Amino acid sequence: MSNIVAIVGRPNVGKSTLFNRLTESRQAIVDEASGVTRDRHYGKVDWSGKEFTLIDTGGYIKGSDDIFEEEIRKQVLIAIDEADVILFVVDVTVGLTDLDKQVANVLRRSKKKIILVSNKVDNSSRIADSSVFYGLGIGDEIFNVSAISGSGTGELLDEIIIGLDDKPISDEDEDGLMRLAIVGRPNVGKSSFINALIGEDRNIVTDIAGTTRDSVSTRFTSFGFDLKIIDTAGLRKKSKVDEDIEFYSVMRSIRTIENADVCLLMIEANEGILSQDMNVLSLIVKNKKGAVIVVNKWDLIEKENNTAKAYEEVIKKRIAPFSDIPIIFTSVINKQRVLKALEEAVKVFENRTRKIPTRKLNDIMLEVIGKFPPPAIKGKYIKIKFVNQLPTLAPTFVFYCNLPQYVKEPYKRFLENKIRENFNYAGVPIQILIRKK
Repeated sequence: MSNIVAIVGRPNVGKSTLFNRLTESRQAIVDEASGVTRDRHYGKVDWSGKEFTLIDTGGYIKGSDDIFEEEIRKQVLIAIDEADVILFVVDVTVGLTDLDKQVANVLRRSKKKIILVSNKVDNSSRIADSSVFYGLGIGDEIFNVSAISGSGTGELLDEIIIGLDDKPISDEDEDGLMRLAIVGRPNVGKSSFINALIGEDRNIVTDIAGTTRDSVSTRFTSFGFDLKIIDTAGLRKKSKVDEDIEFYSVMRSIRTIENADVCLLMIEANEGILSQDMNVLSLIVKNKKGAVIVVNKWDLIEKENNTAKAYEEVIKKRIAPFSDIPIIFTSVINKQRVLKALEEAVKVFENRTRKIPTRKLNDIMLEVIGKFPPPAIKGKYIKIKFVNQLPTLAPTFVFYCNLPQYVKEPYKRFLENKIRENFNYAGVPIQILIRKK
């Protein structure tokens, strides 16, 4: 089961700064909605052997006539409903505000674990100022942090992981079947894709208990396939019909992706790959899952000789640097290339589970490295002497050398590309590690 932690609070209390600090990243995922560009942050955090997904929400606004602020408020409410732990962030330099009280009133109705975080506590004198937030009636303890400097974040992380699952999401399944997730924006044809597979003959489908509280796993045993399809379609509660569908779909996608081996990312042909699709693809890559991009509604596109090839090049340019992903053009309504998408997913699953013999790996890669060694830095020459593939579920390769600190990201990407050239890892994220021999 996945762990989701949401950061909520009124605007300008430092939620995004805290997100960047906890995830050790400054990369924001941009999404376009209602003509306004806004940042939605999704990150992975690993602390003391426990993993969780951290989500940064917009500032909570109530009573505003602004449409954008109303959408932010809806997103926060969805995050509160979906998260396992909620970080309620307040600003010690401003003190207690009416808007903080409004957020607290919403949170008190939730049965989730809520951690009150007093941010911008940059010196000891501000610790006493934080006591005013006890008036919110949230929890028995206030965690004083400075998101910009990192002070107090270790204690905060210790508190977050209490009660979370002890182990990261496991890719192991008791029957060894591939778990395939159908993900993407609303109304791109995910449910229609599954219906096209299942058809009217229900005896090819067996219901299996959900792998998480949100995802339903269905066993598909037809046309020579034997796999599990994970789908969240149809699980939306009626009370959420008028909520922010885009944000809600990402919240559900997080759990679905984390419980899959391979993900079919469906996009709409006449819209192309949008920022929301990039959000979901980023989640797939961060979780080191296999990926196949399915361009649905291809029947609506006027075609010339090289339409598909040109379209594919546009997608690969957009998703770079991880562009080694199979792209399938389908028309679900006409049942065109639906099984082809499944075939590609199975190939990606095989790629993801492929183990290369150590001797073969060294014979090929050391020859490549000999021809194109790492560039010397400060007069120091780097010698890579051995390569090994770790026994992990996602492909991870360790290169042992004399000066690992001098091997930079461009050369790591070079090594990854050479592995992809010599061994088939299409659709699979690869991790390259450099260690001292």
